[in-house]
Amino acid sequence: MPKKLPEVILYTDGACRGNPGPGGWGALLIWNGKEKEIAGGNPQTTNNRMEMKAIIEGLKTLKRPCHVKIHSDSALIVNTFTKGWIDNWIKRGWKKSDKKPVENRDLWEEMLRAAQPHKLSWFKVKGHSDDELNNRVDALAVAESKKF
Repeated sequence: MPKKLPEVILYTDGACRGNPGPGGWGALLIWNGKEKEIAGGNPQTTNNRMEMKAIIEGLKTLKRPCHVKIHSDSALIVNTFTKGWIDNWIKRGWKKSDKKPVENRDLWEEMLRAAQPHKLSWFKVKGHSDDELNNRVDALAVAESKKF
């Protein structure tokens, strides 16, 4: 019988002042009642890149394979994985259905590598609402964006 993977809840968010402009990302990892916040930013970026970076860095923080329940307010990211868009992009040589190149391919590929050892579940949360943990990672991301 396969060993049950440790379950980690990962809340992520990105922020950008201007798009492009100075940006930040924030992530909150919850495991076994313990919490860990991580955050970072970039002086010249986009909101989508910061949303993606939050997930990547959250996954890279994990030291062993886990079942990661990712909570994001980015419909683009959640739909990319839950609706199979990423599989289609890869089959088409990183082209979208309109034959245009996929934006931020470098980060999509980095996210796939970071996800490799883990089992992922995706949850779309409503941004800027009453989701306390989403608001918390949003605050981390905004604070990072203000450092530039």
